Amino acid sequence: MKLWNHYHTPHSVDEAIDMLTRYAGQAKIVAGGTDLLVDMRAEYHGPHEALVDVTRIPDMAAITRDGDTITLGAGATHAQIVKSADLRANATCLVEGCGVIGGPQVRNVGTIGGNVAHALPAGDGTTSLVALDAEAEVIKDGIRQWLPIRDLFRGAGQSLLDSSRDLLIRFRFQPTTSGQATAFARIMRPQGVALPVLGCAVWVSVADGKFTGARVCVAPSAPIPMRAEDVEEVLLGAPANAESIEAAITTAQATLKLRTSKYRATADYRYEMVAVLLRKTLTKAVERAETGAAVPEGV
Repeated sequence: MKLWNHYHTPHSVDEAIDMLTRYAGQAKIVAGGTDLLVDMRAEYHGPHEALVDVTRIPDMAAITRDGDTITLGAGATHAQIVKSADLRANATCLVEGCGVIGGPQVRNVGTIGGNVAHALPAGDGTTSLVALDAEAEVIKDGIRQWLPIRDLFRGAGQSLLDSSRDLLIRFRFQPTTSGQATAFARIMRPQGVALPVLGCAVWVSVADGKFTGARVCVAPSAPIPMRAEDVEEVLLGAPANAESIEAAITTAQATLKLRTSKYRATADYRYEMVAVLLRKTLTKAVERAETGAAVPEGV
């Protein structure tokens, strides 16, 4: 089965955009291809005219630090993210999220940009980037700009970006500092379809034994990745202890809109798992914030 007629490997963002423009909607961006190639086979209607492989663009694979900003290229692989000392210490939830995606072979080629661009509401890397309050640099309709990451999603599997015309370049977010920490956990079906029942990423700020800030993303709980703002509000100013975490769990179970899915689990089961995930991630994030030590779990 022939999936494409031409395959290009540009070495700069401008060159990639020029190729997309030249093909006028008949080419597609590809990086690791772990999602795209599966989709192309499943929806085969003959070969695509061209694929534009962005993995040879140095800036799109780089993980850099500039003062109080970490910049993460959309072409960085999950394996790169897991190995990054800076991300392990200062964006721990992202390392934990990317560390459970697929198996080693998938993590070696799959990219964080592909995880986001696929626009699924339960993407592990996406969930963590939402909790990190990341921004994304994109070229959309010919305009290069930074957007809040949540602006990239239009619905389940529906991205703001057209992969035949637009380009997701990189992400940026602030690393955790003293008194701040993150954590991620997910619950998977033990066998069969490899879909998470639920994933949860949290960012917390703790001072004088109280939550001075919190960001929580439980996914999938909506057609697009979303912050659990009611939960965050309950935590703000509350003591950073088990009682406050239980109050956050009660709020999450009352406000999140989880549904039964034949591929994931029943709504009742998923509401129970909200408690498990929030208790684990918030407890771990508070411990990391208070001790200043963040060792990613499971990677």
